[in-house]
Formats: sequence, structure tokens, C-alpha cells
Amino acid sequence: MSWIWSRTLLAVIVAIVMVPIVAGGWQLLLPGLRDQPTTQAPTPEQRIVLPDPRERGDVALEEVLARRRSVRNFTAEPLTLDRVGQLLWAAQGITAPWRGLRTAPSAGATFPLEVDVVVGEGAVAGIAAGVYRYVPAGHRLEARATGDRREALAAAALGQPWISDAPITVVISADTARTTARYGERGHRYVFMEAGHAGQNLLLQAEALGLGSVPIGAFRDTQVAAILELPREEVPLYLLPVGQPAR
Repeated sequence: MSWIWSRTLLAVIVAIVMVPIVAGGWQLLLPGLRDQPTTQAPTPEQRIVLPDPRERGDVALEEVLARRRSVRNFTAEPLTLDRVGQLLWAAQGITAPWRGLRTAPSAGATFPLEVDVVVGEGAVAGIAAGVYRYVPAGHRLEARATGDRREALAAAALGQPWISDAPITVVISADTARTTARYGERGHRYVFMEAGHAGQNLLLQAEALGLGSVPIGAFRDTQVAAILELPREEVPLYLLPVGQPAR
């Protein structure tokens, strides 16, 4: 009978070990499908499912490349939610659901980037002013902070007025440890490269949508992190105000 008890004990041990792996281990195997942020989960009322992104446009890539310019003057015209969703998808949307791969390449599929959007009062039809995090898995927004924070963000960016003028500013941040855990110090370079990939995707998508944007790297990191209420492990890398160009 001892062998029966031994097999039973072994089955119990295997169940104890495997259940948490089955429940959560897929996130390790498919890092692109991690549901961020890791802070307290928002309520259903704080989640906004975005319209499905388009994978075919009306403008050739070469034309968009030729036309792209930095835009610093914006009208007060609100953006639609589908345009916002298209911009965020261009930056970090999932394009291979079975593997979690995204629109921008990532070293070792470690996906260190996080994307937030700062929305002004009346700036995006259908959603309130505040800070929202883009969650690639599910192509949705999750509310992180309330109120119009554009003025504060502009002040943190050394007073650059186009940040407060634009309807939205997309902020790209990174948890560099996701990449350096695999690649060591070299991983920092990979993270910065990835932020550039995502930023350029967004700039080109803005142009294709008839919008304008400008990449900004001059800002006080700690102030921007406080305004966005970023987790301690995340560092802001890029600000990209977006809006209708004032011709």
C-alpha cells in the first residue's frame, strides 16, 4: 500500500506547484500579453475599450515619411476616441496575439515600455479629462488619475506651451528592469532604442491621420512621474503632444 500513498503524495505536490504556474505562467511565456499597470486594478467603470484599430490606411507610407514634420501649434478641436486608439495602437498595439508581439520591435520581447495619455478637458469626445494608461492586451484604456493635467505637464517640460495647447499628450515610460534583467547594462540602450521605435510609429500615424505631433525629451523626470502618478519602477522617456495642426 505504501506505493499508493507515495503516488498520492506526489500528485498533491505536483498540483500545488503547477496550479500557480498554469494560472499565471503564461505571462512569463508571452510577456507582450502582460496586463499593465501593476498598480491596483481599476474598476470596470475606469476601463474604456477602444475601437478596433485599422490595419489599412488611405495614405502610402512613403507619402507619410515625406510629409512628417514637427508640429507645435494646435487647434482646440477635440479628437475622436478612434483616432486616439489608432495612435496608441501604432505605438504599442499587439499585432500577433498568439505571441504578444507589438507594432514596435522589442529586444527579446521584454516589452519594457508603458504608454499613458494625458487628456485635457473636452479634448477627447466621450471621455473625461485625466491620465489613462494604454493596455495593449484588449486594446483599452484604464483611468489612472483625474483632472486636466496639461498645464502641470507643460510646466514640468520647462514651460513648453504646445503641451498645454494640444488636446492630448502621449507619454512613453519604461520599466528598464524588464530588459536589463536579461541583457544587463546593455539593456538600457535597448530600452531607449525601443522608445524611439514606438515614438516614430506614433508620429507617422499622426501624420497619416491628418494630425500633428512633436517629440519632446526636455522635461523634469520626477515631476512628470508625479503628475502621471507612475509606479516607482517606471521612468518617463518621451512626451508627444498630438492634435489638429493650426494651419
